[in-house]
Amino acid sequence: MKLRTILYSLLALVIITPILLYVGSLDWSREHTGKASNLPLFSKNTKDGVYRLPANGYEFVVRVAGMNNTGEAVILLHGFPESSLMWESLIQKTAQAGYKVVAFDQRGYSPNARPSGIEAYHLNQLSSDVLAVAKQVGFEKFHLLGHDWGAAVGCKTVMENPSKILTWTALSIPHIGAFFNGVLNDTVQRKRSGYFKMFQKPILPEFLLTYLGQKTLKGLLAKLPTQQKEEYLSILAEPGALTAELNWYRAMDVEGFVKNKTFEKPITCPSLFIWGKKDFVIAESVINNQTPYFKNSLTMLPLDAGHNLIQEKEQEVTDAVMKHWKTKPTSGE
Repeated sequence: MKLRTILYSLLALVIITPILLYVGSLDWSREHTGKASNLPLFSKNTKDGVYRLPANGYEFVVRVAGMNNTGEAVILLHGFPESSLMWESLIQKTAQAGYKVVAFDQRGYSPNARPSGIEAYHLNQLSSDVLAVAKQVGFEKFHLLGHDWGAAVGCKTVMENPSKILTWTALSIPHIGAFFNGVLNDTVQRKRSGYFKMFQKPILPEFLLTYLGQKTLKGLLAKLPTQQKEEYLSILAEPGALTAELNWYRAMDVEGFVKNKTFEKPITCPSLFIWGKKDFVIAESVINNQTPYFKNSLTMLPLDAGHNLIQEKEQEVTDAVMKHWKTKPTSGE
């Protein structure tokens, strides 16, 4: 009887300990949500800064600059597991060059834009946020730039709304039609995207990334600037935040996308793709296979860098992007 009691106690300890390690690593005070909720509301012609912006039925954290400038408009889309803070330097330089610029914490990242359910994170929903934010800030046409998952969302937006886009720039992730085909059919890309399946599992990735005081996440973000790393960890520590961000992966039906040719529509605006030759995420073969997805102009710029291009090669990226924004559509677009 005593042996059975000991075994049951050990079993309970084995089950409960990991749960406690996970639960104890979360920020139940929701410090980041508190800070976001105390931000001022955005208003047109506002000063440079960080604001709350109601759009598409949610409230997004937005970073804006140059809203009183007379130049063209720019929208920046971050990737996983970052926030609009990743664009801070580019935002400032863009505004100084005369543009109006907005970068927002996307769905799942903004505390008050964090719906439950995987279906809320399909690409068409994420793309609709881009258009809603643009409308709320008064951008009828704009240059669009996205990194990582932001490149996927931006690509979807550009394909479906060519009349609203002046130019398109993608960092690290190529056209999503080519990328999803690669994930399914390219041997190297399939291997590099193997972590998708783990991220799509319920509960397990949240535990593995968060337990022991976010040990794994801290390792993944170790090379980023301190301010960025602290903000991302603060967001990810809140209950439900990591689940929302991982739901971007869980909503991704690669086989269905490829079978139904969901993302085969060509992009017609002037386009720039910047990628790192040391990037562990994307295969060069997939990058080369994206050309047929562009009807007119596509410029591809390889850099001696990894996946986090704006942090590793800030000046090169900035110079290339600002040169690209001066590109004019060819006749017939």
